[in-house]
Amino acid sequence: MGILGGNPKDEPLHYGEVFSVWSSLIADYGMISGYQTFYNHAGDEDLKKIIEDLIETCREEVKQLEKILKTNGIALPPASPERPVARLEDIPPGAKFNDPEISAALTADVAAGLVACSQAMGTSTREDVALMYGQFHMAKAQLGAKLLRLNKNKGWLVPPPLHVNYPEK
Repeated sequence: MGILGGNPKDEPLHYGEVFSVWSSLIADYGMISGYQTFYNHAGDEDLKKIIEDLIETCREEVKQLEKILKTNGIALPPASPERPVARLEDIPPGAKFNDPEISAALTADVAAGLVACSQAMGTSTREDVALMYGQFHMAKAQLGAKLLRLNKNKGWLVPPPLHVNYPEK
């Protein structure tokens, strides 16, 4: 067997894997603090629950990503500070994100995260790294489905133009 034929955790990370893990970690740090801010602005309880799920998902990812970097002697990126809980009523009306804006931003983040996970899976040579991103991808897909359902149920979904007139055969 060659250099990449033993226990995946004993194999070296290649530069692409290092960049993917490091980039994912700094993105998760930013999303945690950003989602805490969104939570403070959200009024809808269903949306707040999804935000909590997203924060918890990011925290779980952070644990795994930090472990890989530390194990491989790679410095961690700077983490964003945690945001304090604020009362929605204390945020001035003109400064508030509204619930549909928050949901749209979360949906875009999840979609971008799916693409990033797919790319990391496709470029990994270590099976453990590829499988980790596969797990992240699955969790994001489930959260994306929850967001889609929420957006439809609340009337927040802004669909692209719908093609309803089919040409005659």
